[in-house]
Amino acid sequence: RKEVQGALDTSQRAIGRSPLGASITAATGDLKKSEGQIAVIVVSDGADMDTTPITAAKNMKAQFGDRVCIYTVLVGDDPAGETLMKQVAAAGGCGFSVRADEFKDSRHMENFVKKVFLAKVVRPVAKPVDSDGDGVTDNLDRCPDTPKGVTVDAKGCPLDSDGDGVADFLDKCPNTPKGATVDARGCWTYAAVVLFDFDSDTIKSIANPMLDEAASILKKNPDLKVEIDGYTDSTGPAAYNMTLSERRAKAVMKYFVDKGVEAQRLTTKGFGVTNPAASNDTKEGRAKNRRVTLTPVK
Repeated sequence: RKEVQGALDTSQRAIGRSPLGASITAATGDLKKSEGQIAVIVVSDGADMDTTPITAAKNMKAQFGDRVCIYTVLVGDDPAGETLMKQVAAAGGCGFSVRADEFKDSRHMENFVKKVFLAKVVRPVAKPVDSDGDGVTDNLDRCPDTPKGVTVDAKGCPLDSDGDGVADFLDKCPNTPKGATVDARGCWTYAAVVLFDFDSDTIKSIANPMLDEAASILKKNPDLKVEIDGYTDSTGPAAYNMTLSERRAKAVMKYFVDKGVEAQRLTTKGFGVTNPAASNDTKEGRAKNRRVTLTPVK
């Protein structure tokens, strides 16, 4: 700043008409190969000049467009010169004119430098990431890694329309009534506790609490109808097991009717050894396959 001010203070008043217009035209040629934004600073008294500098400034603006801004610094106090310098700056469209004596105040010099040479940097805002592509950004996604194409709620979690804890895209038994015990497939089933002994259609007493729960759900939903499906393990002839599975389904139906569920809301079907819930290769697996499944029907 001191060097600039010193140079301005020692400037001698020029004699004769100033070739400012030619200087601006020459600068336009010098800057043709430049890139980026251009700040042109013109220091002059603006005195004893015609309109050539204004025309040259307009031509410069036409050449570089929004890339160039022209700033003028008036030396001296000639009124006509001040007017011309303001017009030259105005031709640039985005510059301004100041008086040299304003730079005696360091705050004015600092302000000039900031406006001419510096620009506010707008930090780019990172686009929110949606890693699993479910339409909910990671910062809001409570259920990351949702499989592609699965419909999710506002939290990014797969929909569970019947509220059984099994997402719709995995639920093989939709429309399960509220409160029903379901398996990993979302089906209303009672395989966690062995309902029947081997080759028996008599319900074990240990299963009563779960069946009481099912009866309670049915009574709370009087419009709900269910199909009671019976199953067996793989031991014995297939035809016999088919009959046994039907008897087991009917035993559960009778249990529900005895608990106050209308018989017309219940149907039964035997599936024998098909659709096992567990492996028939182990004792435990065969026990789990002696079961019933409740399927809501419309």
